[in-house]
Amino acid sequence: MTRQADTLPGVMTEGAAPTVEELRALLDPARMPRHVAVIMDGNGRWAANRGLPRVAGHKKGMDTARDLVRQCARLGLEALTLYAFSVENWRRPMDEVGALMSLLTLYLRKETASMMEDNVRFSTIGAVEELPKAARAWIDKTKAKTASNTGMVLNLALSYGGRREITDAAKRFARDVEAGRADASSLTEEGFAGYLDTSALPDPDLVIRTSGEMRVSNFLLWQIAYAELYFTESLWPEFDERAMLTAILDYQGRQRRFGKTGEQLGGKR
Repeated sequence: MTRQADTLPGVMTEGAAPTVEELRALLDPARMPRHVAVIMDGNGRWAANRGLPRVAGHKKGMDTARDLVRQCARLGLEALTLYAFSVENWRRPMDEVGALMSLLTLYLRKETASMMEDNVRFSTIGAVEELPKAARAWIDKTKAKTASNTGMVLNLALSYGGRREITDAAKRFARDVEAGRADASSLTEEGFAGYLDTSALPDPDLVIRTSGEMRVSNFLLWQIAYAELYFTESLWPEFDERAMLTAILDYQGRQRRFGKTGEQLGGKR
């Protein structure tokens, strides 16, 4: 669930909302999430609330994504995965799908320089081959340009579905078994994870969903088994630096037990 910024301990002074600088000062560098995954929801509602076409919400959401990438890179995260386009999103009206693909291309054209400046490496998961040719070309170009960067990985989920990812991983494993490269009887969870699209990344520690919806929508179903879930009423275009810092502070206030008791970890039950 969400926690409002003005309820965070040690921040309040006579009901005043904390500044971004005060929120930053509360962060514990030793307890930062390694990998944050975000379900960016609410662009259409943001636009509708203002009497604007849906594409205006997607454009504003692109600006929010740009700002978040830079913020997370400077916070030192290892990876940021953004659910940019789900396999189910192909069911939307074709003009909206076309606008989203154009915005993806525009984002990559405009933000590659920022990625280089912030040492961000760009990657994708999902069936990228299903995207239009222009989008695929810019994806390849951005991956090549940022391949040597050693900072945060920006991972866009495009034409992505968690169930399909697991199914495709199972097929890859089955082919390896058939070819004699793998032994079905010795498969482990860690071994199977190596067949997933995210095999090069740590599992997400924190999953954020905006817009008040409380579901994971077929996103990283295997990888988020032990992730902390954070839901906020903020629509994605409203999710600013203050909102992100609040989410991380909420994460840092939780006890991650992984099946153990609080007493075993030296904390509360």
